[in-house]
Amino acid sequence: MSFCNPDYDCSKCERLVKFRLENRLKYPSYHNAPVESFGPLTASMLVVGMAPGLHGANQTGRPFTNDGAGDTLMFALKKFGFATGKYQRRKDDGFELVNARITNTVRCVPPHNKITSDEVKNCRPFLSAEIADMKNLRLILAIGKDAHDAVLATFGLKKDAFKFAHGSVHVLPVSSLILVDSYHTSRYNISTKRLTPEMFDAVMQKAKDLL
Repeated sequence: MSFCNPDYDCSKCERLVKFRLENRLKYPSYHNAPVESFGPLTASMLVVGMAPGLHGANQTGRPFTNDGAGDTLMFALKKFGFATGKYQRRKDDGFELVNARITNTVRCVPPHNKITSDEVKNCRPFLSAEIADMKNLRLILAIGKDAHDAVLATFGLKKDAFKFAHGSVHVLPVSSLILVDSYHTSRYNISTKRLTPEMFDAVMQKAKDLL
C-alpha cells in the first residue's frame, strides 16, 4: 500500500472487492482497481470527488475521465488555467494538470454509484496522507456533498459547523485550508440544470481568485 493510494488488490471493503472482481470478469479491458490520484503533489489545489464511475475512471484508471462528470470538470480546469493539453477521455491523452490534483473520497467503483459510510472511513487514511503530503496545498474543491463531508471528517470537523452549499467557502480552522463547495458535476445534475456550466465556472473562478 502506498502512502496515498491503495494497493491494486486492496481488500479493505468487502462489497467493493466483490464488485471489482465481478467487473474484472465482465469488463476485462477496464482498469478495475483502486484509481490513483491525478496531478502533481506540489499543487496548491486538490479537487475531491466521490468515487470512480463504472465506465469512467474505473475503465480508464484516471479520476473523472471518460464520463459526463469528467467532461465538465476537465474542460473547466483547462479553461481556468489548471490544465494543459487536449482532454480526450483517456489516460494517455497527454492532458496534464497545472497546480491542481484530483482524487476521490472512495478510490474503488461502488455498485449503483453509491458509497457507504464504512467505505468512506476505510479510504480516509489515503485522503489524509495525500493532504499531508501536499506541502503547497491551500485550497480543496469538494465536488459534491459526499466529498465535502469526507474532507471535514479527515480533519475531525463537525458537519454542522461547515454546511455544504454550492459556491460556499469555508476556512478550516485546524489547517487554515480553504474548502470550496460545488454541486457534483454529474451528467444528471447538468441535464436537470441543478448545476449549469455557468454555475461551475463561477466556482472555478472563485477557487482561482482565492489561490
